[in-house]
Amino acid sequence: MSKTASLFSALFCTLIWGTTFIAQDTGMDDIGPFTFNAVRFFVGFLAVAPLAFIFERKNISKSLKKDKKQFTNLAALIGLSLFLGSALQQVALLYTDVANAAFFTIFYVPMVPVIVFLIYKKQIHWSIWPSVFLCVVGGYLLTNFYSATVRIGDGLVIIGAFFWSTHIIFTGKIIENYNLPLTIGAIQTLIVAILSLIIGLVFEDFIWSNILKEKFQILYAGILSGGLAFVLQIYAQKNISPAPSAIIFSLEGVFATIAAWILLEQILDINNLFGCLFILFGVLFSQLAPILKKN
Repeated sequence: MSKTASLFSALFCTLIWGTTFIAQDTGMDDIGPFTFNAVRFFVGFLAVAPLAFIFERKNISKSLKKDKKQFTNLAALIGLSLFLGSALQQVALLYTDVANAAFFTIFYVPMVPVIVFLIYKKQIHWSIWPSVFLCVVGGYLLTNFYSATVRIGDGLVIIGAFFWSTHIIFTGKIIENYNLPLTIGAIQTLIVAILSLIIGLVFEDFIWSNILKEKFQILYAGILSGGLAFVLQIYAQKNISPAPSAIIFSLEGVFATIAAWILLEQILDINNLFGCLFILFGVLFSQLAPILKKN
């Protein structure tokens, strides 16, 4: 896959994530957050697993000859990170609003380069830091956080942002060594579904009639976000390192705002528009600065 194809994959998966915020919020009217995630990610698994079997079954044994233990460990870390990130975000939506959740989720953008440096001792290109700053400021303006009230759910979102960042980092590591994006996508969604189901059965009422009431939100968040988008993320990170990837993924807030404007008829003010521009400039700067310097 070329760098251009990876960029398009990153943009498309971010578009899906941005529009999924609405489904995540409205999908908990009749069911709990862990029940929602259990069904959502199992639907995602059912969407991806057949494709993994069709297109990658012949490559699995060959790819795993490199280091089966490393693959297993990284797949487990990716699945656990995705479970914790999505669970904390989903639970947080019960205790905060979408604007706060969207803003604090974007904190994974500065977390990724810091964690990459601490774990792998990799030098981060200087363009990442001004890009991170632009994205965080953009998120602040985009979500109208300056007029928001800080709530208990915001702390959960910040902790969740840490696990979103580890998910991005470990995804970059596994796809660097194992070209099995569909298989990786299927494994991580199954891990999230199983862990969410266990907690949901213990702490929530698992009622099928209530689940069916949220079928459209679950199908959208499951097939498109839980299945397609997270596989596109893996494809994207094949040619884009974690720190620039995190900056591109911050466009999720831009797409979420546009979706709210179109679907919910929310009014965009001048600060929202400037927020979109700040994030767009941050993304463009992170991608163009290294190229311009080479030339």
